[in-house]
Amino acid sequence: MPAITVTEQRTAIDEAPPAIGGGQVGSGARMGILGNASVMETPFSVTSYTAQAIENEQARSVADVVSMDPSVRMGTARSNLNEDITIRGFNVPSSDFALNGVFGVTPYWRAPLEAIERVEIIKGPSASLFGMSPGGSVGGVVNLVPKRATSAPITRVTGTASSDSVLGAHVDIGRRFGPDEAFGVRVNAMHREGDTAIKAQSTRESLGALALDYRGRALRASLDLVWQQERIDNVVRQFQLGPGLLAVPQAPSGRYPYPGLGWSDARNGSALLKVEYDITENITAFAGYGKRKLNWGAIAANPVILNTQGDYMYFGGWQRMPVDSKSVEAGLRANFTTGPVAHNLALSASELDQEQKLGFYTGFPGGSSNLYAGLLFPTPSIRGISNPVRPYVDTKLRSVALADTLSFMGDRLQLTLGVRRQQVGGQNYNYLTGESSGAYYKESATTPVAGLVFKVRPGVSLYASYIEGLSRGETAPISAAISNPGAVMPPSKSKQKEIGAKFELDGNMTAAVSLFELTMPSAGISGATFGVFGEQRNRGVEATLAGELTRGVRVIGGITYLDGVVAKAVDPALEGKKAVGVPKWQLNLGAEWDLPFAPGLTLNGRLIHTAKAAVDAANTLHIPGWSRFDAGARYTTRIGDKPVTFRLNVENFFDKKYWGTATAGYLFVGSPRTVSLSGTIEF
Repeated sequence: MPAITVTEQRTAIDEAPPAIGGGQVGSGARMGILGNASVMETPFSVTSYTAQAIENEQARSVADVVSMDPSVRMGTARSNLNEDITIRGFNVPSSDFALNGVFGVTPYWRAPLEAIERVEIIKGPSASLFGMSPGGSVGGVVNLVPKRATSAPITRVTGTASSDSVLGAHVDIGRRFGPDEAFGVRVNAMHREGDTAIKAQSTRESLGALALDYRGRALRASLDLVWQQERIDNVVRQFQLGPGLLAVPQAPSGRYPYPGLGWSDARNGSALLKVEYDITENITAFAGYGKRKLNWGAIAANPVILNTQGDYMYFGGWQRMPVDSKSVEAGLRANFTTGPVAHNLALSASELDQEQKLGFYTGFPGGSSNLYAGLLFPTPSIRGISNPVRPYVDTKLRSVALADTLSFMGDRLQLTLGVRRQQVGGQNYNYLTGESSGAYYKESATTPVAGLVFKVRPGVSLYASYIEGLSRGETAPISAAISNPGAVMPPSKSKQKEIGAKFELDGNMTAAVSLFELTMPSAGISGATFGVFGEQRNRGVEATLAGELTRGVRVIGGITYLDGVVAKAVDPALEGKKAVGVPKWQLNLGAEWDLPFAPGLTLNGRLIHTAKAAVDAANTLHIPGWSRFDAGARYTTRIGDKPVTFRLNVENFFDKKYWGTATAGYLFVGSPRTVSLSGTIEF
C-alpha cells in the first residue's frame, strides 16, 4: 500500500473566517471578547468585507468600502483632515476603529487598506464586547483584520492611476517557512501621489506594513507593524451653517477644495503583538499589547455659509496634535459542557491609555467667497510662528469582562450572556497654558450583553439581542448661573435592542433582515441644573444581501429605513423633531456580471441613494436626497504564465452634485467623478 502523510492543519491567531460564494464577504467576524464567530451564529448585524472586495473596489481607505453598506454613510468629505462615518445614524470617527479587535492602534485620521484582509462592521454599540472606544462612539465598531501569510506563496505587484494624475504602486509579498510552515511573513508597501480630481488638490501617501505570525500546536502569535504617511494640499473642509440662514444653498461642484486653502500632514506608527496559548485542549490564554504614535499638523479653515446665494466666510488656524496610545489586554477562553449544555466562556481584562497634545494658532486673517465662484486662496506661511504643543486630553479606560455562550439542543439554540465593568478616567487641559481644566474624571459603569440565536433549520437563523455602549460623561460648566457647577456626569449609556433573521443558501448567498432601536442620552441645562435630560432615539429596519445570485452574477448591498428622532430634550419644542443628519432611507445596491461571451471580463455597477436629512435641531433646514451611480469593469487574463488583472472603476459616474452631512449638522460637498485604473500581476 502507498504511504500516506497526514499534515496537521493549523490556523494563525485571529485568522479571518472563510468567504462565502462570490468572495465579497466573510462567513464570520471577530466579536470582541467572544472571538471569531460565524455570522449565522451571531445575535447582531455584522458584515465582513473581504480583501477581494477591497481590491476590486480599488479601495484606498474605509470610505470606499462603506459604499457597499446601506447602514453606513460618510460623515466627512473624502479628502478632509479626518475620515469619519456614521453607522445607524450615529458618528464613528476613524480614531475609534479597531485593529484585530484592539482600539487605539489604527492610523488616527484615515486607515489605508493595502495591508488589510477584512473590514468588519459590527452595527450598534459594543462596549460589552470590545470595551469602550477612546472617543466613546456608539454607532458601531469598524474592525480591521491584517493580512497574514498563506500556505500558497504570494508575490503581487499593482500599479494604479486615478483622476487627475495620482499614480501609485503597491507590492504584496507573503511566505510561510519552517517546520510545518509554522512561521509566516507578509509585507505590504504602497506609495501614491499626484493631483486629485479636485482642482489644485494634491496628495502624497505612503504605507509600510510587516505582519509576522507563528502557528504552533499550542502556541500562536502575531506581530503587526504599520507605518503610514499622508499629505494633502488644499484639503476639503465641512461647512457650518450661519445664524439666520433661511435655506441650504444648492450643492456646488465637488471639483473645488472648499474653502480653497490649507494642508494636512500626518505620520502614524503602530505596533500590535498578540499571543495565544492552549493550556489544555479546552482552555486558551491570550494576551495583547498595542501602541500607536501620531504626529500631525494642518492649516485648515472652517467656512460658514451666510445666505442662500452661497456666500461664505472662513476663519482658519494652524493645528499640531501628537497622540500617543497604548492598549493591553489579557484573558482566558474555555469550552466545556455541563450536562446537555455546551459553554464557550471568556474572561478578559483590558486597559487603554491615550495622551493627546495640541498646539493651535489662530492668528491668520479670515476671508470670504462664494460656493459657485470656485476661488482659491494662498495658504498662510507658518515660517517664524511659534505654536508649541501642550497637554490637551488624557484618557484612561480600564475594564474587566466575562461572557458565556451556552448551546442547547445540539447547538440549535445559543444564548450569549455577558457583562463588562468599565472604568473611565480622563483629564482635560487648557491647551493655551497646559494647565488642567477641571477635576480628574474617574467614573465606572457596568454594561451587559444578552443575545439569543435559534437555528430554525440549516441556513436559517432567528436572533434577538440587547447590548449597551459607553461614552465619557460630560462635566457641568463653571458658571454662577447653574446650581451644580463642575458636576461630573457618570459615563453615558447607549442602549440597543435588535431582532432579526439570517439566511444562507448553499454557502453562496447570505441575506439578513433586522429591526433595531438605538438610544443615546445627552446632557444639558434644565432650569438651573446641569444633567442628562436629552435622548436621541434611532429606530430602523435593515435588509442586506450578498453573494453569488447565479453563476457569474454577484450582488451586494441592501436598504435601511431609519427613524431618528429627539425623544427627550431640555427644550420641549424640540421633542419629536428629526435627529440632525439622519436620513430616513439609505440604499446601496451593487452587482457584478461575468460576461459569458467574453471570458475574463466582468462588468459592475452600484446605485447609492440617501434621502433628505435635517441639518438643524429645529428642522427648519434640510439637504435634499441624492442618488449616485458607480460603474466599472475588470478583466482577468494571463501574460505568459502570470495571472494579470486589470480594473477600471468610476465613482460618481454622472458627476452628481450633492451635499453630505454629519450628525453634528456640518455639511460637506460630495466627491466629484473619479476614475481609477489598476493592473495587478502575480508572480
